[in-house]
Amino acid sequence: MKPTSDPFGNAVIEYLSNKSDAKITVESNLTEDEEIPVSYLFRKENDLPEKELFALQNVQGRILDVGAGSGTHSLLLQAQGHEVVAIDISELCVDAMKIQGIKYTACVDFFEYQDTEKFDTILFLMNGFGIAGTLENLEPLFLKCKSLLKPNGIIIGESADILYLFEEDDGSCAIDINGVYYGEMTYKMTYKNTVGDWFPWLYISSDLLTDCADQSGFQLKEIKHGSDDDFMICFQLKS
Repeated sequence: MKPTSDPFGNAVIEYLSNKSDAKITVESNLTEDEEIPVSYLFRKENDLPEKELFALQNVQGRILDVGAGSGTHSLLLQAQGHEVVAIDISELCVDAMKIQGIKYTACVDFFEYQDTEKFDTILFLMNGFGIAGTLENLEPLFLKCKSLLKPNGIIIGESADILYLFEEDDGSCAIDINGVYYGEMTYKMTYKNTVGDWFPWLYISSDLLTDCADQSGFQLKEIKHGSDDDFMICFQLKS
């Protein structure tokens, strides 16, 4: 992703320079605009919610941090002595991670990533399963994980069931059962004068995610629910 169309990366790299309390504006096709303080992307361990701490406490061996962004989680894991490879499609985010001292980084799309050595853990934090984009692309995501993992390797990632967005006053849900999966959303980010392109993002229920993982050769190991309909989930490659 080029810097001129990368609001997220520009926000991250600028924060490292001046610690400004600016915000990223996030638009979507389903919800009202939201604002993310850039400082939120640079949280310390004491600021992380329980589900993220759960993820960091359950990693093992060599780790691939997918969509590492500002590098917050990779930095914490590296400080704990783990070997972490942090990847992101944003050139600026990768630059920011290097500036902060993350040893192993790559600017690459996860689906195109290759490595000479396998991983014990693959992380998809910050609603990271969303990179699949669509329900149809979940199986390719799991199959890509299989190609990168050692035997008995694990995936730890985050998502949420957003069915509540479609609830009516009478408790029913206004969704088109013949249409696309209700968790398929599109987003656009803006930071100051930098406006990004619309991109697809997937939110998926834990049951459906577990079914897809099972069909792709993974078994549910553990799940940590958040405060709403969000969750952190761990899958292990079947032996």
